[in-house]
Amino acid sequence: MALRIGIAGITGRMGQLLAREVLARGAVLAGGLARPGGRPVPEGVPAFSDPAALFAASDVVIDFTRAEAAPRHAAAAADAGRAWVVGTSGLSAEEEAAVADAARRVPVVYAANFAPGVNLMFALAERMAAALPAAEYDAEILEMHHRQKVDAPSGTAIALGRAVARGRGTTLEEAGRESGRDGHCGPRATGAIGFAALRGGQVVGEHTLIFAAAHEHLALTHRSFDRAAYAVGAVQAAHWVVRQPPGLYDMRHVLGMA
Repeated sequence: MALRIGIAGITGRMGQLLAREVLARGAVLAGGLARPGGRPVPEGVPAFSDPAALFAASDVVIDFTRAEAAPRHAAAAADAGRAWVVGTSGLSAEEEAAVADAARRVPVVYAANFAPGVNLMFALAERMAAALPAAEYDAEILEMHHRQKVDAPSGTAIALGRAVARGRGTTLEEAGRESGRDGHCGPRATGAIGFAALRGGQVVGEHTLIFAAAHEHLALTHRSFDRAAYAVGAVQAAHWVVRQPPGLYDMRHVLGMA
């Protein structure tokens, strides 16, 4: 029996790409959450206004919506006993806690970025950070996105920072974040991880991790030219997660790198 995949935010730009990828992979497009004024729902696909109804009609729901919707969608996933793939960025600590709570009852893939190349970049960042001491190599993360993006730094940039911190045996919170430097802000803190966010035009996503020492710099860059890369990864995650027990997973698990 074909997998039934629902899409939260089906009338958005990512929702439309996801719908095409679901059908291309031979799954059933079970329906989508539609908002007034959005792009049209594909012909013959049920449109829902209630997350509970979408989860009930699906085996798994892919969710690229807004952070404030996460607690409601988490409750709907848990109550329906359905798997959930979450690609929404900019979640607060409280919203992330709602995702983690749902994962105690259903399998959840929560990732800052679903592009396979980006997830390889996370793995490389962790290994590089482990080899390059924080006292000698300052870690700086530069990201650029389209002008409509509402959160900064991006979720992918934060995930890169967490990978660097992990490689150095600490956490991003313990290492410290430096961002928004302006005016007389003092010298850079040793071991802190720096972030800079650029917004403009219609850039899909660019991320560069720089390790800067006194005598050399190393840079690792990923550029996304098409949001279809995120759709491919998210649908791959949907096919994978329905076979898993309840738990909180990320793309490292989907790609076999965990």
